[in-house]
Amino acid sequence: MKYKVIYSLPTVEKYRFLRETCGLFPKSEKAATIALKNSLCSVIVLDTENDNEIIGMGRLVGDGGCHCQVVDICVLPKHQKRGLGKLIMTKLNDFIERELPSSCYINLIADGDAYDLYAQYGFEPVWPKSRGMGKVKK
Repeated sequence: MKYKVIYSLPTVEKYRFLRETCGLFPKSEKAATIALKNSLCSVIVLDTENDNEIIGMGRLVGDGGCHCQVVDICVLPKHQKRGLGKLIMTKLNDFIERELPSSCYINLIADGDAYDLYAQYGFEPVWPKSRGMGKVKK
């Protein structure tokens, strides 16, 4: 299989499908519509041998100056373990290096063993200096 990673937004439907299929927390159609519209940077992975089907994605959200967060890194299960997460992160990191000002704080939440991938791009644990916290509105 051949893949291509480009700067582009998925559709709301594809975004929701990828999140749920990859095991990320589901998002409502309204939430997904707002989120995608407000993306600072978005990349998608295309399967060029299957009509350019979108099989992965990643986004950068935030104010573009002081604070940004890497989110929505996911690849469909049947395409995992092929280095596609690294391709997504490389494309996002290129944007970070090219477009964001120095002193911008970029963070992320690493699930499972994904911290090994993110460490390759300079991300480090913040503990014990800081403690990550989160909340999902219900």
